[in-house]
Order: sequence, then C-alpha cells, then structure tokens
Amino acid sequence: MWRGIVAGYCVVNDVSERDFQLRRSGQWTKGKSCDTFGPIGPWLVTRDEIPDPQNLTIYLEVNGKRFQDGSTKTMHFGVATILSHLSQFMSLHPGDIISTGTPPGVGMGQNPEVYLKVGDVMELGLQGLGVQYQKVVAG
Repeated sequence: MWRGIVAGYCVVNDVSERDFQLRRSGQWTKGKSCDTFGPIGPWLVTRDEIPDPQNLTIYLEVNGKRFQDGSTKTMHFGVATILSHLSQFMSLHPGDIISTGTPPGVGMGQNPEVYLKVGDVMELGLQGLGVQYQKVVAG
C-alpha cells in the first residue's frame, strides 16, 4: 500500500549543527534547519526504478576520507513504518520530502570527534540515486 504513495527516492544530505543541538536546548529541529542544510538531489528516482529501498548502499566522505559506509538495510525503521507513523501525526501531501536518517559513522561519534570546517568537501552517494558534492563555507 505505501509504495503507491511514494513518488520516488532521492539523496538528502542530513547536515547537523551540533552546537545548536548540544548546547542550545534542542536536538532535531534547531540542528537540522539552518539555511542551506539538507541539500536534495541530484535527482528524484521514481519508485519503479528502486525495487527495494531497504537494500541500497550509502556512503559519505569528507575530504576523500570515508566516514560513513552502510546500507539502508540497517535503518531503524523502514519506509513503510516511517510513513505509517508520520501519517498519524500530520497530513502527507504530494511533494513532501521525508529524510529517513543516516548510517553509523557521524563525526560526533568518532574518537576523537570530527566536525566539519570551512573548506571541507563532502561527497555523499546512495546506490541508484546519485552522488552529491558540497563544500563547507562560512555562514
């Protein structure tokens, strides 16, 4: 049933402002809502082109070093569960984008912790959905 309401899949760079999350009284909304955060693309791949959204490889590199290397198999909740849950609390409309999370390996989880800095270049790829490149600039 849920597949009928999904137009397709795309790459979203789930950027987080950790200072806002950890030191300014708020986890998700403040840390994920800054201008330029959450770039989407390079394109939308229709659902018929992705037979199993729970079986795609995903990676993130910063300055050529791989920090995240995983699969959508390890998502805490699959697409169907996410849609079912969200629809209990809000209306879902054509064009809505739902970011589903990120694989292990975020900078805050490294030892020592690693945070993005001006000049860093991110490369984010998701099997069948394309690759994004972003360069960190001063805000």
